[in-house]
Amino acid sequence: MVIDLRSDTVTKPSKAMMDAMMSAEVGDDVFNEDPTVLKLEQKLASMFGHEAGLFCPSGTMTNQIAINVHTKPGDEVICDVNSHIYNYEGGGIAKNSGVQAKLLVGDRGRLKLDQIKDNVNASYDWLTRTSLVELENTVNKAGGSYYTLKDIKDISAFCRASNIKLHLDGARLFNALVETKESAKDHGALFDSISICLSKGLGTPSGSVLLGNTEFIRQSRRVRKVFGGGMRQVGFLAAAGIYALDNNIERLTEDHKRAKQIGESLKKLNYVKAVLPVDTNIVIFDLKDGITAEQFIAKASEKNIKVAAFGKQTIRMVTHLDFTDDMLQRLSEALKTLF
Repeated sequence: MVIDLRSDTVTKPSKAMMDAMMSAEVGDDVFNEDPTVLKLEQKLASMFGHEAGLFCPSGTMTNQIAINVHTKPGDEVICDVNSHIYNYEGGGIAKNSGVQAKLLVGDRGRLKLDQIKDNVNASYDWLTRTSLVELENTVNKAGGSYYTLKDIKDISAFCRASNIKLHLDGARLFNALVETKESAKDHGALFDSISICLSKGLGTPSGSVLLGNTEFIRQSRRVRKVFGGGMRQVGFLAAAGIYALDNNIERLTEDHKRAKQIGESLKKLNYVKAVLPVDTNIVIFDLKDGITAEQFIAKASEKNIKVAAFGKQTIRMVTHLDFTDDMLQRLSEALKTLF
C-alpha cells in the first residue's frame, strides 16, 4: 500500500464520479455550448452569489486570468509573501500581465487591513498604480491557515472605497468554509473575483472555475483563449466538478481531523523541530538540524510513504479523500521508526 500525502491533487475519481463523467452531456465549450460546463459555472456562481463563472484547466490559469483582467501593464498587486500567485505560478504575474507584486508578511499568510492601507501607493506619476489586492484562502504555504468573514470584511470595504479590485485565490476555500461554518454567499459578496479549484480537496481530475460579474467573465473568456485555455467537449470534466460539489464538501472535515492527528503525532517525534498549527488539511513541519528534507523523503519512500519537500528541512503532508483511517494508523507507526 502506497500512502501518498504529497498533495490533495493525487486523488483518483471514485466509481460514482466516473459514472457521472461518462454519462455527461457535452458540446463545444469554445462556442459556449457545453451544457454540463454551463451547469457547473452557474452552479458555482449561484453558490457564491456571483453573476457568472468560467471553467478553466487549472487554478493557476484562473488566478492569472483574474490578474490580467483586473490590471494594466505596469500596475501592482498586493499579496502575501506566501501567496500561490507569487510562489507557484511560474512568474506569471510579470510574464502574462506585466504587473509587479508587492509582498507583505501577514499572519501565516493572512493580511490585515492596516498592512494593505499602508502599502497602497499614492497617485504620483513615479509610483506604481496599486490596482489589485489578492488574498488566499486557505493559505497553502502557511500550512492551511484560513481567513474568516470578519477578517475580510474591512479589507473588502477599503478596496471598494479605494477603487482597488479584490481577488480571492480560493483553491481550498471549501476547506475554510467547512471549518468556519460560514456561508459561501457571504464570502462571495466580498470579492470582485474568486478562483475555485475542483481538483484539490474536492477530488476531481482537473479544473477550476473563475467567478465574477458578467462583464468580468466576458473579458476573462477572451483571456482564457489567449492563454490557450479554450477547451472543447470538456463537460466530462465539468460533470466531475458537479458531482464533487454535491458530494465531497462536508467530508472535508474528515481530512482536517486526520491532518490534526498527524500533527499531534509529529510533535512527539524527537527528529521533528517544529510543527505549524494544523488548521485544515495541510501539515507542515521542520526537521531538526542534521536531517534534510531529502533524507526524510528517502526514508519515507522506503516505507511506501510519499511526501513533499517544502524547504531544505521542511516537509509538507496533505490529507485527502483517498487517505483513510487505516493509512493514518500505518503512517503514525511508520513515522516512529524513520530515524
